[in-house]
Amino acid sequence: MISVQNGEPVKPASRAERRKTRTRQALIDAARDFLARQGLAEVSIQELTDVADVGFGSFYNYFTSKDELFQAAITDVLEEHGQLLDELTSDLEDPAEVFAASVRLTGRLADTHPQVARILTRTGLPYLDSDKGLAPRALRDIRRAVDAGRFRIANPHVALASAGGSLLGFLQLRIAHPDLVGEDACEELAEQLLRMYGMDRETAYAIAHRPLPSGGVQFQ
Repeated sequence: MISVQNGEPVKPASRAERRKTRTRQALIDAARDFLARQGLAEVSIQELTDVADVGFGSFYNYFTSKDELFQAAITDVLEEHGQLLDELTSDLEDPAEVFAASVRLTGRLADTHPQVARILTRTGLPYLDSDKGLAPRALRDIRRAVDAGRFRIANPHVALASAGGSLLGFLQLRIAHPDLVGEDACEELAEQLLRMYGMDRETAYAIAHRPLPSGGVQFQ
C-alpha cells in the first residue's frame, strides 16, 4: 500500500532508513532513562550507547554531543506530553476546561507516567518558555479563555509562569512525598489556578471536578 501526503505518493522508508530511525530513537530513549534517574548529571557516551545497545562509534552518526542528545530527549518528552494533552482534550470546547484538564492530566503524570514526571522536574524551569509540550498549549488556552471572558488576567505570560511553576512544584511533591497529597490533589491544584485567574469558587470547583477525558494515548 502506497501512502499519500498532500495528494502525492510518499516513497516508503528503506530498510536502512528504518534502522537509522530505530537507532536514533534508542539513543534518545537511553538519554530519557538517565534524565529520569539522575537528571543532567555527568554520564559518558559509552554509558549511553551501552544502555541503547548501540556501538560507541555510531553515536556521532546521529548526534554531535551529549548535550545535543539530551536536548533531543527533552524535546521528545515535551512533544509527546503535548500530543497526549491535545489528543485527550480535543473534544472539549470551553478553553477554561481544556486548561483545567491539562493541569489535572499533567499532575497525574507522577502516577501514570513517572519517567516523564521525573524528567520534567529534574530539568525544570526551561520548560516554561519552551515551544514544545505543555507551555505553548497552556498559553494558547489561557489566551482563548481570556478572549471568551472566562479568565480575568492582564498578562497571559505571567499566568503561564504561575501555572508552570505550580505544576513543577506539585509534581516534585507528588514524587517525593506522595503521602502528603490525596486523590483529589490534582483537582485542588486546577481549582486554585482557575480562581487565581479570576473565576469564582463555585465555577472553578465545577470545572476542576468534571470527568476527565480518557483515551488510549500512552507514553513509551
